Amino acid sequence: MKSAHAVPENRLLLGPGPSPVPPRVLRAMAAPLVGHLDPDFLRLMDGVQESLRGLFRTRNRFTLPLSGTGSAGMEALLVNLLERGDTVVVAVNGLFGERMCDVAARAGAKVVRVEDAWGSPVDVDRFAEAVARSRPVAAAFVHAETSTGALSDAGALARAARDGGALPIMDCVTSLGGAPIEVDAWRVAAAYSGTQKCLASPPGLSPVTASDEAIARVRGRKSKVESWYLDFTMLADYWGEGRTYHHTAPITAIYGLRASLDLIEEEGIEARVARHRAAQRSLLAGLAVLGFEPLVLVPERRIPSLTAVRAPDGVDEAIVRKHLLTEHGIEIGGGLGPLKGKILRIGLMGDGARIGNVVRVLAALGDALARLGRKKPASDPVEAALESHRSGR
Repeated sequence: MKSAHAVPENRLLLGPGPSPVPPRVLRAMAAPLVGHLDPDFLRLMDGVQESLRGLFRTRNRFTLPLSGTGSAGMEALLVNLLERGDTVVVAVNGLFGERMCDVAARAGAKVVRVEDAWGSPVDVDRFAEAVARSRPVAAAFVHAETSTGALSDAGALARAARDGGALPIMDCVTSLGGAPIEVDAWRVAAAYSGTQKCLASPPGLSPVTASDEAIARVRGRKSKVESWYLDFTMLADYWGEGRTYHHTAPITAIYGLRASLDLIEEEGIEARVARHRAAQRSLLAGLAVLGFEPLVLVPERRIPSLTAVRAPDGVDEAIVRKHLLTEHGIEIGGGLGPLKGKILRIGLMGDGARIGNVVRVLAALGDALARLGRKKPASDPVEAALESHRSGR
């Protein structure tokens, strides 16, 4: 009988997150602890901030890894930028748009929802019309909707918000480090992400960035930010020149993030994005042979790092996922909300976006379908993926 204190089995994490963590990152996290005001650690903080600015493509002074996962980043941006009675437009095309609505309502804001089908990108025209009609303080959207695999046009959505006089707020949890992000060029006022997706670092930090305009709004609030822990004015005093103690930073997690950012810089963001796209193309080529169909129909609107597919008719996706986990040690995700029981979500994120992992998951899926009595496909899904990888198509 396995002890309750036993270390979990080693898994290949190919779900919607967390993603595989490179050995170099894990080694960095084993480094000796120092204090959160140690001069060496303060220098490391400065370097992490500058690297995050490069990744977000911004010069925002307020750019830092928030203590907490991407959900903490979501809450931080909304509770800092919204006061009770403010109007905010929120695009909802999946679970994480829904969560933004919930957080904004809890902060006392009047939420105007712009809804699209789960699996579709946000409709820019409808979003723009809602902003023009309601004249909100802010307009929020999810760039890469993790629950569906849909990638929206962040630049166009941010322009629509600006045209209506609203501050654009962007969720890029699943896109940062795996898809192009241009915070300054898109004129996004504030954005948040997470370390456990394409950054290939463990969960626990949420990279956030906010423009001087957004921080000025926070400093000009009529009331205090409702969350003490997530108050940007206090966090800015610790991460800025003052170094005023706020809370004990998650030092080990920041060591790991530093190593992850080093790996990204060594690879180059353009090469990294291309690697994610190539891995997805190969995966889709093999999945097509097995009878899986993409949920997101337009290729340009698919998140490169997360692929949602419908299982063949008569195939129970929960049985498939269980087989992959118990027989092959591979974790993939299922559907959420209205897509529960209808789709599989396969993440090829960060260090996971490799052709070797594509081959492993396709072979495991083929085995699962065979165990369910499905007819063997006419061609080899693994060979289809490898041919896509070789040809670049």
